[in-house]
Amino acid sequence: MANTDLRMSVITLWLALALSALSICLAAVGDIATQDFFNGILSGASDTCAGKTFYTYSDFITAANAFSAFGTTGTSDDQKREIAAFFANAAHETTSLCYIEEINKTNNYCDSNNTQYPCASDKYYYGRGPLQLTWNYNYGAAGDYLGVDLLKNPETVAQDDLTSWKAALWFWNVNTGSVGTTCHAAITSGQGFGETIQIINGGVECNGGSTSSVQDRVSLYTNYCSQLGVDPGSNPSC
Repeated sequence: MANTDLRMSVITLWLALALSALSICLAAVGDIATQDFFNGILSGASDTCAGKTFYTYSDFITAANAFSAFGTTGTSDDQKREIAAFFANAAHETTSLCYIEEINKTNNYCDSNNTQYPCASDKYYYGRGPLQLTWNYNYGAAGDYLGVDLLKNPETVAQDDLTSWKAALWFWNVNTGSVGTTCHAAITSGQGFGETIQIINGGVECNGGSTSSVQDRVSLYTNYCSQLGVDPGSNPSC
């Protein structure tokens, strides 16, 4: 009986430690990306911006906690750089979280050659959400991962804030795109902020494509790194 009681005590202690570690892990994103930090970004948007009332801190934290590696990987500096990198790209894509949808809605961004995620009739896959999710194959893959039919209902990314953040974080943490790696892996492995630009919009902006866009992303990144008390690291530009 004594041995049984001892084993139960050990198991109980192990479970308590595991739950405590999990709690610490999930709280880490909020410890770095605080409400004040988030509000500082949102304050750059005009009061007339749709995103001013759409994008909320609570939904961001809920979405971030659904991706356990986000903002919790590597050293404290790695974690801070990832948070800075994510929001720098989001702030650039949405003009400080002002926009929910792409301004120019004339392009439906339908890749008809993609048979895995064929475009739904009369649906447009232009940019939506914090990272401006674009193209039918990205909406389809994100929807599969999140358990939401975004291929048939892409507008959900601009209508439901939690889904909007989750779609952006899916792109950041899961989507490997054309370069074969994720934004999360790039920034936490030391490849640098420039690689996240390459993943998100490198074909258009990098290698002289749009120097001003790259400079804006880098400027935002270095600013957020400064706010979080971390150096930007190597290779900040593409």
